[in-house]
Amino acid sequence: MLLNLTSPLADAVMLKPDDAVGISFFAIMMAMIAASVFFFLETQRAKGKWKTSLIVAGLVTMVAAWHYSYMREMWAGSYSKTGVGESPVVFRYIDWLITVPLQMIEFYLILAAITKVSSGIFWRLMIGTLVMLLGGYLGESKEGAQWGYFAIGMAGWAFILYEIFAGEASKVCATSASAGVQKAYSTLRLIVSVGWALYPLGYVVGAMADPVGSQEANLNLIYNIADVVNKIAFGAIIWSIATADHDE
Repeated sequence: MLLNLTSPLADAVMLKPDDAVGISFFAIMMAMIAASVFFFLETQRAKGKWKTSLIVAGLVTMVAAWHYSYMREMWAGSYSKTGVGESPVVFRYIDWLITVPLQMIEFYLILAAITKVSSGIFWRLMIGTLVMLLGGYLGESKEGAQWGYFAIGMAGWAFILYEIFAGEASKVCATSASAGVQKAYSTLRLIVSVGWALYPLGYVVGAMADPVGSQEANLNLIYNIADVVNKIAFGAIIWSIATADHDE
């Protein structure tokens, strides 16, 4: 079955007052748009070496906003007809396939802005990201293999955490970055470790749920909360580095 990629504004789907998940999709879409505008405008305050990082932060929230418009339509359209929302798994992972690698690139860009770094950092973060997302997608889209693919996805996440906490990226930051950049880097690591923990929580809720039960709503609500916190907060940290470096 082909995806319908017509504009979400072509056939507007009305949200129902009792559809908390649909409302969260809409609210988060608007928050992502606002964050994108803010990040792009703030590039005017950033120094040249930080402009790229701030643009990437804006791209992350802009891409997420576009995908959230389709995810809202898919969920709310189903909910309005049947009272049960349809989980937008494909749209969700298309979004993550674009935005999560962009977030990982931020670690490389931050370090590259302060010193010369090897391309190995970039490629290790990319490999970890792809393994994590591939495991998650296969687990959510294939019946009966959720936990094996969950383990693969968790291994990819663990690889990312090792690189940014104990690998070359962490060592470069510790030896070459200013105190302000090190503090921001530590905050980004906190988001990737603590904030991203919401995603496997959502996965577990979904894997243990009846596809047409209330747990499906909980799965998407958890994912939505994780996205708005992690994407916007992640970008806000990049913004704080960029503008603090400028103001100094």
